[in-house]
Amino acid sequence: MRSTTSPDRPRPREHRAGTVATLAKIYPFVKPALGRLILGAVAALLAGLVSLAIPVILQNLVDGPLRSRDGAQIWPAVILVLLLGAGEAVFIALRRWFVLTPGTHVEASMRNAFYAKLQDLPVAFHDRWASGQLLSRAMSDLGLIRRWLSFGIVLLVVNVITIVVGFVVLFFWSWQLGLLFLICSIPLWIYGYVFEQKYSVVARRSQDQQGDLATAVEESVHGIRVLKAFGRGRHSLEKFARQAEELRGTEIEKAQAIAGIWLWLLLVPDVAFALSLLGGVLLAANDVLTVGQLFAFFATATVLRFPIESIGFLLSMTFDTRTAVDRLYEVLDSENAITDPAEPATVQDAKGRLVFDDVHFRYQDSPQQFPDLLNGIQLEVRPGETMALVGLTGSGKTTLTALTTRLYDVTGGAVRLDGVDVRDLTREDLRRHIAMAFEDATLFSASVRENVLLGRPELADPSQAVEAERVMREALDVAQASFVDELPEGVDTKVGEEGLSLSGGQRQRLALARAVAARPEVLVLDDPLSALDVDTEARVEAGLRRVLSDTTALIVAHRPSTVTLADRVALLENGRVTDVGEHSELLARNEHYRFVISSLDEEEEARQKHTQTGTLDIIPDEGSFERDAVAAAEEGRE
Repeated sequence: MRSTTSPDRPRPREHRAGTVATLAKIYPFVKPALGRLILGAVAALLAGLVSLAIPVILQNLVDGPLRSRDGAQIWPAVILVLLLGAGEAVFIALRRWFVLTPGTHVEASMRNAFYAKLQDLPVAFHDRWASGQLLSRAMSDLGLIRRWLSFGIVLLVVNVITIVVGFVVLFFWSWQLGLLFLICSIPLWIYGYVFEQKYSVVARRSQDQQGDLATAVEESVHGIRVLKAFGRGRHSLEKFARQAEELRGTEIEKAQAIAGIWLWLLLVPDVAFALSLLGGVLLAANDVLTVGQLFAFFATATVLRFPIESIGFLLSMTFDTRTAVDRLYEVLDSENAITDPAEPATVQDAKGRLVFDDVHFRYQDSPQQFPDLLNGIQLEVRPGETMALVGLTGSGKTTLTALTTRLYDVTGGAVRLDGVDVRDLTREDLRRHIAMAFEDATLFSASVRENVLLGRPELADPSQAVEAERVMREALDVAQASFVDELPEGVDTKVGEEGLSLSGGQRQRLALARAVAARPEVLVLDDPLSALDVDTEARVEAGLRRVLSDTTALIVAHRPSTVTLADRVALLENGRVTDVGEHSELLARNEHYRFVISSLDEEEEARQKHTQTGTLDIIPDEGSFERDAVAAAEEGRE
């Protein structure tokens, strides 16, 4: 049994590394761009040093030409200040040129790695994670990391160095005023530590809530038909508004934390300026400082004002980025238990013999007090044979089919293809031999042609155009999907996101065509005809009989008509195969099988009647199913 109480997202790690250690994780992605980032930092540092050189010129100007009233010496100083200002502007432009392009390259490589990881991780991982959480990591978190690399880290490092050099210059002009300025900055260091502890927690909560909000939007968009059909749009809006309000509250808390550090960043320099002005006037009055030195001191302090004030938003950006990296690596560091073997085997002469050898399976989050969902499955599907799986809801039919292509791995026993354990094959090789079609047909936002030939990548080569057309047409014919030719652009029509522009039956037929086009040795079908009407189903079944004549097939049957496709039927009951045989044999000898088939008959009749009249008859109780099935079997024997 599978737990249904899993949270929308896994909880964040209890123990997180420090900011530097966390940010260092992205070094492998940053390494190719490190040279240009360093050059950008050097350009920014030179711009800062040039700005600190201007007060030196001003000090000489005040104590020299202005004091002696020598007008001839003023113009050279003015021109020198102008050149220094122009040089600062050039270095700032170089800094932007150096860092912007590599930042986008780093973001692209990280996003590609993130997507590749998502593709590699097993289905069990995606069962636990909400899509909005993954989407927010792939988009907003990676965008934040890019901005920090291109802007935040460069300015943070450069501004810290500029502040240190600036304080040295302040001490050079006057150690007394420099010491006063340094003492006044101590509250900034203390509050910076407090700010980090508080802001990191709020930033993490904010980014997680953004992921939850993205999930809510994604679910509402995909479920818009259900919401409209049941008139639950207002309910969905109210739920979304509550989540948005929670995020708003968290963002206000973030803003309050940032406002707190901004208060200190603005207040402390102003207090330091006032005290330094008072002390500087006294020192100048006592001839300890010249007027030019006092002027240069305050000019230097003014240059330092932006680096000091910028520390606030640069720190908040850094802590946001630390959280983004943490969230990113929660996915990148996720362990993949379904991997390719170090020394993979191969199927030399593929015939399609599929064996379930004492197979056990339980979901990772299943409580220990419950037994295995699949509890010792023993079943052989012979080459070229069509085997139907029949059982009541929850007996494990769909889960059993998922084990064939390693969407999940067995927790005991083995699944063997032509004598080779499927875990000994590479996943790519295995999925060339076994193809699946699901009841919940998912199509991609691509053309009909691309969707149908998804499992045949070799046919994408232009030289294979004729063969690709033949394979596609054959698969569409088997699936009775000739409707594609009536689409606006035929087989080149894009079907839209998840194929929602098509009906359920049309999606199922294209998904079936996709599985057929793969031409595997083993075809696994999880009730792929459930959305078809009776006439279309009959035509599809006729086409499938041609395909299945030389293909091993394992079919999950939720409708009595599907059972007729099978050579033999396997009955699943409480996680075990309790009987195997032809349909007529099982009807004659197995009471539980008669009960299951009669249940399917009654449900199918009700479904058809509901389709024709728009009403749903009350389905008889399970006891009546069983009684009627037994009576029918006895009547048949008589």
